[in-house]
Amino acid sequence: MKLKYLLYIVIATLAVQLQSCFVDDDIRMQDTPQENFEALWSIIDEHYCFFEYKGIDWDSIHTAYASRVSNEMSQYELFDLCGDMLDELQDGHVNLSSSFATSYYWKWFQDYPVNYDERIIHQHYLNFDFYQVNGITYKKLQDNIGYIYYSSFSSNISHNSLDHILAHLATCDGLIIDIRNNGGGSLSNVEVIASHFITERILAGYICHKTGTGHNDFSEPYAYYYEPVTDHIIYGKPVAVLTNRHTFSAANNFVQVMKQLPQATIIGDRTGGGSGLPFTYNLLNGWNIRLSSSPILDANGNDTEWGIDPDIKVDMDTTAALNGHDTILDKAIEVLSGR
Repeated sequence: MKLKYLLYIVIATLAVQLQSCFVDDDIRMQDTPQENFEALWSIIDEHYCFFEYKGIDWDSIHTAYASRVSNEMSQYELFDLCGDMLDELQDGHVNLSSSFATSYYWKWFQDYPVNYDERIIHQHYLNFDFYQVNGITYKKLQDNIGYIYYSSFSSNISHNSLDHILAHLATCDGLIIDIRNNGGGSLSNVEVIASHFITERILAGYICHKTGTGHNDFSEPYAYYYEPVTDHIIYGKPVAVLTNRHTFSAANNFVQVMKQLPQATIIGDRTGGGSGLPFTYNLLNGWNIRLSSSPILDANGNDTEWGIDPDIKVDMDTTAALNGHDTILDKAIEVLSGR
């Protein structure tokens, strides 16, 4: 079954759950800081999917933060307090949104080297001369290696566009797919691109959905598969996928799929993770909370919420960068060139 159909099932299930969330004719909840705090905590408690995986005691977190809430606090004070509580989940997919701000958990990548500099690549490897289409930059590099940079899985890419790109790079000895600083986007784009690098149906992974309000109330994992494209170009030569800590969400999922292909080598830093399918709920005051609701597992049934290790660990050398060298990209060229 394709992932998009599984996602429809998951979304439909969550929608039913959402309809019953805090809707009770016998309970009149007031739009106060304390009621909104309790609503937020309860939504997370009932719908977040990584409590056990991350070892989070959500009840203890409630005790620590609830004592700091009062109905006299301003909306800004409440927002900051709730944002601090949500940071305890250590999840880049968890965001609280209001009319004046959106909270983010930044530490999933902040404490790691950046390992990407667009200027170095554009100036010293592409010579400011390259093709671009639908979020993809591509060119033949020296050493007869093809280079593709995909900035976001939110940029829709068609099979026809990929045919043009892969045909242009067909004479190269190998291909680099650079998804550093790709913060994710649509899982359907993961499937579109990956389908040009497989020759037979593969198990891409599993997805679960919440079946109840308990922290461990999940469905059995549903397998989903990717099929090779038909009547389009399939690239069968060696491929290097470049990653850094800011490779997140759908980009993390792409690495999860590519890592199992025999011709692909993952080079760079550990990805940022983000393997939970996010869903959005509403608070009484109109704020929205987005959270990870459904875990997506790799083909071995493992969770990749904390990220995926590369096959070859390389960081950018800051001294080399001053001289126009991207040591992660250099390593990929070396591997694909057989040097």
